[in-house]
Amino acid sequence: MRGVISRLNLRQRTITRIILSIIVLIGIVSSGLLIDADRLSIDLEMKNSAPSLEHLFGTDWLGRDMLARTLKGLTLSMSVGLLAAFFSTGIALFLALLASWNKRMDQFVTWLIDLFLSVPHIVLLILISFALGGGFNGVVIGLALTHWPSLTRLLRAEMLQIKSAEYVGISHRLGKSRLWIARHHIFPHLIPQLFIGFILLFPHAILHEAAITFLGFGLSTEQPAIGVILSESMRYLSTGLWWLAFFPGLSLLIMVALFDLLGKNLQTLLDPFHGQKR
Repeated sequence: MRGVISRLNLRQRTITRIILSIIVLIGIVSSGLLIDADRLSIDLEMKNSAPSLEHLFGTDWLGRDMLARTLKGLTLSMSVGLLAAFFSTGIALFLALLASWNKRMDQFVTWLIDLFLSVPHIVLLILISFALGGGFNGVVIGLALTHWPSLTRLLRAEMLQIKSAEYVGISHRLGKSRLWIARHHIFPHLIPQLFIGFILLFPHAILHEAAITFLGFGLSTEQPAIGVILSESMRYLSTGLWWLAFFPGLSLLIMVALFDLLGKNLQTLLDPFHGQKR
């Protein structure tokens, strides 16, 4: 398989990686959605079973199948990441468009970006999530309010470049309004950057959700989240139940790596230089 991919040109390899990443991610989500309650039920007769053909990821101290719990947790993490990345991208777009309005607004948005970037992500995320009572809604809002600055800075720089373009100046001289210019000139050029930024926000949102859930400030312990699974498994690692943390943690890293790979290859595909290179 690797030999076949190496014989393709850059564009074909990029498209192949994108398709494979999407297929695997869809498989993870579909598997998590198709798991019924019986697969997550307690079976004390099978508790603390090591990985086997019957239970590929083993079972926990209550006899629950770790593969089923991991897939459910990944699906939950993906839903959190989807909502958080969507709202965070919306905030970034709004602030970037606001920065293009006039110099005073641009200074305000720049100050706001620097303010949020000066505080560590995880600290601000924990404070917001804790203030909102944690849970699904608290985590999503916290992630959305802390992951927009980098994308906003990128979109703002892109807009400054577009605003200095000759065709934008011609539109100004023809009497077009700022709203018309934003809708017809600026926003269409931001769509590729916006889409790539949305995809690349996924890995950060998912990892930060797992981190604060692991620390006890995120999703409820009643939900089969990866952070909850890893937190619960810590007390059993010293007894030799290594699979309780190893497989969920590895699965989370694989999903994050797939999203990162998808975003970077989409960036390569949409870039005019790389997209046409043979």
